[in-house]
Amino acid sequence: MARIRTPIPFNKLMEETLPQNFIHLLAKYKATDPKGNYLHWDKFKWKVEKGDDETAAWIATKLSRKTITKYIEALQGKKERELFSYCVPDSLFSQLHHIDKLTGGGHSIGDGSFITAREKDRYLVKNLMMEEAITSSQLEGASTTRKVAKDMLENNRKPSDKSEQMIFNNYLLMKKVVERKDEELSIALLLELHEIATHNAIDNNAIPGEIRNDNDITVKDMYNEIAHEPPCYKSLKERLTLLCEFANQCNDGENSDSFIHPLVKAIILHFMIGFIHPFGDGNGRTARALFYWFMLRSGYWLFEYVSISKLIQEKRSDYDTAYIYTETDDLDLTYFIYHQTEIVRKAVDALQNHIEAKKSEFYQFMEWIEKSPLSKKLKRAQLELLKDAVKEPGKIFTSKQVSTDFDINEGTARTYLNGLVDEDLLISTKSKKGKTILYLAPQGLRDKLKI
Repeated sequence: MARIRTPIPFNKLMEETLPQNFIHLLAKYKATDPKGNYLHWDKFKWKVEKGDDETAAWIATKLSRKTITKYIEALQGKKERELFSYCVPDSLFSQLHHIDKLTGGGHSIGDGSFITAREKDRYLVKNLMMEEAITSSQLEGASTTRKVAKDMLENNRKPSDKSEQMIFNNYLLMKKVVERKDEELSIALLLELHEIATHNAIDNNAIPGEIRNDNDITVKDMYNEIAHEPPCYKSLKERLTLLCEFANQCNDGENSDSFIHPLVKAIILHFMIGFIHPFGDGNGRTARALFYWFMLRSGYWLFEYVSISKLIQEKRSDYDTAYIYTETDDLDLTYFIYHQTEIVRKAVDALQNHIEAKKSEFYQFMEWIEKSPLSKKLKRAQLELLKDAVKEPGKIFTSKQVSTDFDINEGTARTYLNGLVDEDLLISTKSKKGKTILYLAPQGLRDKLKI
């Protein structure tokens, strides 16, 4: 990726450019290009039509954006009277509407499609929170494989190294966000989220749950050059206080004179933690947790199961570029909002596909249950265990893991597993590393059950 070309500040451009140079271009250059792209100068300059002055075309575009721009009084840049702003062009509004349609109808997932709430969690979404915990940690440098990390979380195994600790922390962080979603944002809550995210998993002398107390921190780009110098540590308390007030302010358009779409506001909160960089380490993890907290607080319950970190990880350079675009173009948050909205749209689409696949799998399994004589002999939890065993030959079950999955005590879990061994449906063996009994899913189970 080439280095980003920084635009000349708009105020300076207006001082140096005569009106007659750009007035005739106002009808041609709008907030977005004809395809709905909100271009930064870095790419805009290459898209200017032949014969048009690129600087004049840029001024026309910026003026078009100014007509729909909203400034956020509570969110200031590093200079005095420098405010963050954003706008919602039609192409962005379209994406927000698409996400609202898919997530707004999500209530039907739990109403009649699955037998109980516990089954809904097991068949539909149990692994999605783990997925977000794993990929969010990998974004910050965790090197453990997904398989090993998932095994740790599923079996409640203690983390064995720093990478596993990061993933375990992020899993607890996601659960904490769900737990605290009905509370207002406060500095104390931010510190609590940060402490959970960085417990025994910090890269420097930063302290979990504490705001940095120096300016010995910079954010570097892919060339290892300084891309962002966070605000002075002396301003952090004031900035975080204003950020909390912004988060807690009602912007639903019904009880206030302003409206900010909840997803837009959640993305802004995400960005601001990265910009302010209040902690010596763990800012990214805390920022993503704050994003989820606000979406859940705003009634988007389906976001408990939407994983954005995997998609960010796949194109990390685009994520970093969106930050730089905002900071280099008059603190215009719209660049970052567009980027994150696209990420969320893809994540929601992926969730919908996941839901449909899980529903189909569930219905096929329920159809088999009705036909199988085992349905009269086995408990529902045992039937669900069989479903996993059929799907993944060689899978290892333990009584501890099963007790967690089904919210039952370990003795009952052991009884269920031994019952499947008695029916010759699982194989039991002792762990080489201890006394734990392992229960293995045998090959050929599908044929034996005639599913």
